Amino acid sequence: MNSANKRQSKRSNILVLLEGTLIAYLAYVAHPLVMQLTEQTARMDDKLLINMALLTFLVLISALSVGLYELKLRETFRGIIRRIFVSVALAYFVMELLTSTVFQNLEMHPYYLPTASALVIIVLVLFRYFSNRLGLLGLGKVRLVVLGAGQRASIIEKRMRREVDRIGFDLVGFIPIPGDDRESGIQSEKLIHVKVDEGFRDFLIENEIEEVVIACDQRRGTLPIEILFDCRIRGIEVVDILDFMERETGQIVVNLIYPSWVIYSNGFSSQNYLRDLVDYGINAVLAFLVLLVTWPFMLMTAILIYLEDGRKTGASVFYKQERVGLNGQLFNIIKFRSMRPDAESGGAQWATKGDSRVTKMGGFIRKYRIDELPQLLNVFRGEMSFIGPRPERPEFVEQLIQQIPYYNQRHNVKPGLAGWAQLNYPYGASVEDSMEKLKFDLYYVKHQSMLLDILILIRTVEVILFGKGR
Repeated sequence: MNSANKRQSKRSNILVLLEGTLIAYLAYVAHPLVMQLTEQTARMDDKLLINMALLTFLVLISALSVGLYELKLRETFRGIIRRIFVSVALAYFVMELLTSTVFQNLEMHPYYLPTASALVIIVLVLFRYFSNRLGLLGLGKVRLVVLGAGQRASIIEKRMRREVDRIGFDLVGFIPIPGDDRESGIQSEKLIHVKVDEGFRDFLIENEIEEVVIACDQRRGTLPIEILFDCRIRGIEVVDILDFMERETGQIVVNLIYPSWVIYSNGFSSQNYLRDLVDYGINAVLAFLVLLVTWPFMLMTAILIYLEDGRKTGASVFYKQERVGLNGQLFNIIKFRSMRPDAESGGAQWATKGDSRVTKMGGFIRKYRIDELPQLLNVFRGEMSFIGPRPERPEFVEQLIQQIPYYNQRHNVKPGLAGWAQLNYPYGASVEDSMEKLKFDLYYVKHQSMLLDILILIRTVEVILFGKGR
């Protein structure tokens, strides 16, 4: 394990050096930028150099304190963004305090520190994104083995076939365990036949394993608890397959869930009155701002739908449909009509890709999500949020609750105009598709936060601008 630690330590040192250089450069760039915006002359002096050095030092120290340079940082990108925000905010606070009290002679232009801090946050987030995305320096990449080669372990083989799916780790292989369902298990991945006894510890050390993923089908009487306990004490991470998949794929594997995992798992934060009140206020303001920008498009859409078939059939340009909301309460969702008036004359049907019931105008407004805009009224009513699981029809919910485990848990939060599932799995035309989307919905329910909502909003805007909707 010494060579592995040295390798990771070297990568961390390089990362500190690179980010320190970036911070110092941005602290320098902020000065002429502020001077230009305020139409003043920029000068390079000792005061600027000291501010550059102080800001760089404080940000790096803060980043170290929040764990951004830990050897085995296993964090989602959202978690990394949070840590960057916190580290820069800490540095900003300390520097503001120092330059306004003890070192007043170092005080710069009032806009200098805010500008420098904003630049540092933006550039560090981009740098971490591309370094992680491209696998630069092997940051955050760990060597791991999977304990198990049966049905539970096979989820990795099925869901994470591509190289890009494994950019965060180096999978050494799968270790078969007694009780594994080998017929439904690993088919083409590397199997490692090693006894999970006292010699297992030596195997982990010799192969520089940094993480063990528990994915055996039968745990009782098969897991080497004492060996795993010793490995954990020695610094080797031991994680459950559910936590591993959640971390690496952004979804919760519903068909592998067991009740105790839900009970002891982090997340699934409870709602409270103050949080609900703030949440409604933010959503109402956002809805008002969006309405100010989009009302001309909404008016034009209504006119075009009316001209296409509304004046002939007398059908409304709007479409109201009963949906299941927070805690199973029913409400009427409002959308621009995108299907023929007789689309459901034979009863409720799943929407499908290339649905023949969709009108020409309907296909266009669906592609750019314009048909969803009237749901701003649902947001004003408090029935929906901007971000959340998409609300489903009660006819389908009754069926899905019976066929899909934990399906009803998606109703623990308000439904939304856009959701994590829609970004990661766009179509929902069957029970199987609903199962796949539930994996992402439960991930959102568990990890709901302002930061995740912002990420979903940004990606949804990308879908709308580039017409990636269905």
